Amino acid sequence: MDKNWSVSLEHEDYENDVELIVKDAIDAIANTSKGFYVNIVTPADFGNPNDYLTGALALYFGDSIKSKFIDQCGCGGYVLRVWKNN
Repeated sequence: MDKNWSVSLEHEDYENDVELIVKDAIDAIANTSKGFYVNIVTPADFGNPNDYLTGALALYFGDSIKSKFIDQCGCGGYVLRVWKNN
């Protein structure tokens, strides 16, 4: 994706499946072009994505990404912003 964008991984199957969140977050980042970011919105019940998602993404992508926890959104989910460096 040649722009900044968001992906919602907070409803339906995602609410009970951390592995699915990690898999689809990896797919979203892989589809983000260098120099852009994707906001990954995760379910409220899992809490801060730094506790379960950030490390998994770092293991997969290494230093080709940079991430930052943004906030809990009004919908209850949490937003992790991930930039694609290369």
